[in-house]
Amino acid sequence: MKPTCSLTSVLVFAIFYMAHIASHAADDSSERGTPSATTLGDSLKTQFSTMTSARNEAFDELNGQADMRRWQDERRSFFRRQIGAFPERTPLNARVTGRLQGEGYRVEKVMFESRPRHHVTASLYLPDSKGPFPAILIPCGHSHTGKASGQYQRAAILFARNGMAALCYDPVSQGERYQIIDPDGGNSHFEDIPRKLAVPHPAVRHLCTTEHTLMGGGSILLGENIAQYRIWDGMRAIDYLQSRDDIRADRIGCTGNSGGGTLTSYLMALDDRIIAASPGCYLTTFQRLIEVKGPQDAEQNIFAQIAFGMDAADYVIMRAPVPILICASTRDATFDIRGAREVFQQANRFYSHLGYPERIALHEADAPHGYYIQHREAVARWMHRWLVGHEKVIWENSRSEWPPQVTDEFLRSLSEPVWTPEQLQCSPRGQVMLIDDERSVFQINSDKATTLTRLRQETWRAASATEKRHIVHRAIGMHEIGPIRFETTGSVEGNGYTTNDVLMHRTDGIQLAAKSYVPNGEITGHVLYLHGEGMSADEGSIALVKQGHQVLSAELSGIGLTDVPRDKRTWGYGRFGRDNQEIFTAYLMGDSLVRMRVADALSWTRHFGDAKVELLGIGEAAIPALHAAALAPEQVQRVRVEKMIRSWTEVVSEPEHYNQLVNAVHGVLKHYDLPDLLELTKADVSDPVDVNWRP
Repeated sequence: MKPTCSLTSVLVFAIFYMAHIASHAADDSSERGTPSATTLGDSLKTQFSTMTSARNEAFDELNGQADMRRWQDERRSFFRRQIGAFPERTPLNARVTGRLQGEGYRVEKVMFESRPRHHVTASLYLPDSKGPFPAILIPCGHSHTGKASGQYQRAAILFARNGMAALCYDPVSQGERYQIIDPDGGNSHFEDIPRKLAVPHPAVRHLCTTEHTLMGGGSILLGENIAQYRIWDGMRAIDYLQSRDDIRADRIGCTGNSGGGTLTSYLMALDDRIIAASPGCYLTTFQRLIEVKGPQDAEQNIFAQIAFGMDAADYVIMRAPVPILICASTRDATFDIRGAREVFQQANRFYSHLGYPERIALHEADAPHGYYIQHREAVARWMHRWLVGHEKVIWENSRSEWPPQVTDEFLRSLSEPVWTPEQLQCSPRGQVMLIDDERSVFQINSDKATTLTRLRQETWRAASATEKRHIVHRAIGMHEIGPIRFETTGSVEGNGYTTNDVLMHRTDGIQLAAKSYVPNGEITGHVLYLHGEGMSADEGSIALVKQGHQVLSAELSGIGLTDVPRDKRTWGYGRFGRDNQEIFTAYLMGDSLVRMRVADALSWTRHFGDAKVELLGIGEAAIPALHAAALAPEQVQRVRVEKMIRSWTEVVSEPEHYNQLVNAVHGVLKHYDLPDLLELTKADVSDPVDVNWRP
């Protein structure tokens, strides 16, 4: 028998291997004596690949049922911890607000409260026969109209016509559940960020994906994930189904596509009441996702899951041997088909070892990203097999109508809505946030932040300065800074000072750039000048050097030399900053740009030798500078910050924020807030900004 591979050995291997390959990269670049072409994104992808490889090696070592059950249990426990504790179950206060009659089925328009004063809107499709019926939960993908999307309507109708009820609900920030509402109608004040699609109601300010990541930023600071809200809504939807006499409480399935495929994966992993599932156009390995498209919305990234060894296949594996049909599209531009096949291969190995190979399957449709007719029919057959209890050939339309060549246009025509959003409307005014006294995710998170403030203040106030530094050290995940080397690549004299071009070589292959300004006369002080826009935005160094200071104007990770080239920036560039992909890649590995940039700042202080340093941080560099000063009082004698937000709590409380993921540290508000660091470091503060970077 092969030995089992523990989580500790996986991480030790990953860390050792990353250090090994990074040191060779650094050696190679230093021999050339030229700036490395490695961006922060390139470096993170190398680390990411190392971690996924370590996880796969550990998976391949599994041997025997005990190993496999331990693998499942560890990942389920980890998953629950990382998203945050679910709230207590409170009364659903469910009601049917209207009914529709279709051909061979009927629709009930349903509202219930997943949390007090936090409504979920849903369409319940029922067969035109006598129940009780098996039921299928359909969490919507990132369709702006939510449950009114044609693909999900047609899936629900197909299920109902074949004897299975279907509850299709609006996830938060979709359909009737947008959380940022302008009752008078209107758009976001960020007019430089154009809409790609029309929103489903004039009071809605943002697209669903934007809202998800805005809420996600606040959840990160609380040590949670916005996925918790979306999962809990689905769990309460199952509660609602099980409360009905016409539903078989023991025969619940779940299927969804894209973002609904994400939700299906999460729900089937965590809710034992789901006895058959089919996630669509989502499951691909994280390695393929990072290579092809990069990390997606906030709810699709669980903190440190890759470092822990939890990949996409584990959402299937956690519930083995529950019957699961993986649906994938061969021409999916986001969730790569090769990764879907790899997920199936791992899941099939797991199911086969447990003795249930017939309970896992992969359905590939020759189609682009979407929940097309091929998927809907395959899912209907799968659910009928496992929920009703026998095989049935199910077609959505007559096979005689099927053309010789299935075009994308034809597929889209078979996904047109049957009912309009207005016909399916559940809430009185079309948006739940227009209901009196409704509580948004932002309000609920703000209440959580208030509670955390009370809980942490007593501990923080009672701690000594040294203990506070330990708290900060642990909270940001700071670890020992490896060996670094400085290289002067050019020098210019004039105007009473010398300007040196400096490179800092790190062991991970990254090279950071700086300019050193040295006065010709007596040196009166040493200043580390960090600007969030890099050296190109450095306007204060010359004035400081003329006052006799030696100034190092230095760049941090992801700024300047290691920034993403403008032509390579992706979907989130704009509201969520230029580093959104790097931020979420690091997040999946249990890291943050704050931690990386603190390490950068502390590394740059070594350029001054034993001299005490005055540290100046501006914009994106302010929070890293503040942390560096807090952690190294022996090196930093004074810190000044400019254009910094006043607190992380404001990011949680304010629905509208801009480029704040770069400042986010997972769970930091359990331990301290920025005002605590200002007090600890006695920092000088000027030109503070709000969470939208406005004065």
